[in-house]
Amino acid sequence: MRDETTRNEATRDEAASQEIIELLFFAYRDFVGDADERLQDYAFGRAHHRVLHFVGSRPGMTVAELLDILRITKQSLARVLRDVIEAGFVEARPGVADRRQRLLHLTAKGRALTQELTGLQSARIARALDGFHPQERAAVARFLRAMINPQAAGTRPVAGAERMGDAP
Repeated sequence: MRDETTRNEATRDEAASQEIIELLFFAYRDFVGDADERLQDYAFGRAHHRVLHFVGSRPGMTVAELLDILRITKQSLARVLRDVIEAGFVEARPGVADRRQRLLHLTAKGRALTQELTGLQSARIARALDGFHPQERAAVARFLRAMINPQAAGTRPVAGAERMGDAP
């Protein structure tokens, strides 16, 4: 009887994991889809969005820091950075201590687009969390943090964790 109970529990756990995997796929699709539609106006994709987001949340970051966060090749980042710089959304300034460094900053145009994209995604998050108690919001934040590889460079949120009720 015990073996059958253990098998049933394993089957339930496997089904629950499968459901969460699918929910994450669908949630990600729709979460980024809101911004994807707007980015099409500029012939930008998700890589451009990630660059705009992280440059906006970490003004003055280096290209190397951005590579660490995004985990993409230099070649891929160079193409995306060129696009957003040429379109006037990001500027690369020389470093103060080391002029060879390129410090990345959003332009006013970049800040406006990033705020618009963040607004779209924030509205979706607000709708999803509507009616959640602070403890439930904290559980969502804990779950998402637990999904992040702890050894990954640059993956700590820079602001707002305490708003979810569970600062790191």
